[in-house]
Amino acid sequence: MGGLDGELGEGGRSLSLGQRQLLCLARALLTDAKILCIDEATASVDQKTDQVLQQTICKRFANKTVLTIAHRLNTILNSDRVLVLQAGRVVELDSPAALRSQPHSLFQQLLQSSQQGSHSSRGGS
Repeated sequence: MGGLDGELGEGGRSLSLGQRQLLCLARALLTDAKILCIDEATASVDQKTDQVLQQTICKRFANKTVLTIAHRLNTILNSDRVLVLQAGRVVELDSPAALRSQPHSLFQQLLQSSQQGSHSSRGGS
């Protein structure tokens, strides 16, 4: 790409979606923003890159406000608070640990469902 001074072309169209996501996160890391809002920020990167990015976000934004919109629930398990929406309404708001400990929690049900889905997609291992 040519380093920080490299040109990406018109609108970054030559980049894959995953590369665009990485570029946006790199920009966020270079700023001193007090609030970071990320919407499916790692949805188009592989699992290893996702883990590295999650660790980096957690470390670099430890004293900042990070609003994360996620369907991959593993990306928000270290969050201070989780807000669960259903049909546009807030149905749960608590720490991930508290929500996981409630057997009838929608968050807990979604987490179990996503874990079962990931096990079946890997051949049940």
